[in-house]
Amino acid sequence: MTRRYLEDLKVGEKWTSEKMTLHAEDIIDFGCKFDPQLFHTDMEAAKAGPFGGLIASGWHLAAVAMKLCVRARLFGETPIVGVGADELRWLLPVRPGDVVYVERELVEIITHPDKPKRGIAKGRIDLKNQRDELVMRLYGLTSIPRRPADDPK
Repeated sequence: MTRRYLEDLKVGEKWTSEKMTLHAEDIIDFGCKFDPQLFHTDMEAAKAGPFGGLIASGWHLAAVAMKLCVRARLFGETPIVGVGADELRWLLPVRPGDVVYVERELVEIITHPDKPKRGIAKGRIDLKNQRDELVMRLYGLTSIPRRPADDPK
């Protein structure tokens, strides 16, 4: 696998991930461990809750989006580091059996004169369901190395 450096990236690049099904057991397990609200942890109690049934935690969805992005190896073998996320929004509930995927678009490349060896790639990460409805959006910030002088491409 090749390496992709900051200089190889272009604003407007788009990519779509593989798909992933969220199962009730996974939703409940994540909810019990990290977001113990009844509409994430108890199938029966969730029926009387604000969503009328069990839904995945938004934090679970963020973790799923991360997994789908990492699996795709968008930057090849290049060592990257996540440095933040902006504007995280959960827009629609995700229920057991829903199939989700990520659509990512590179929206900005940020350089800093005081950091000549790295830059930031800002990507819009849209998590969508099987009906192509937007269920979550965030802007991920990734620190990417610049091409080393001894790697002319």
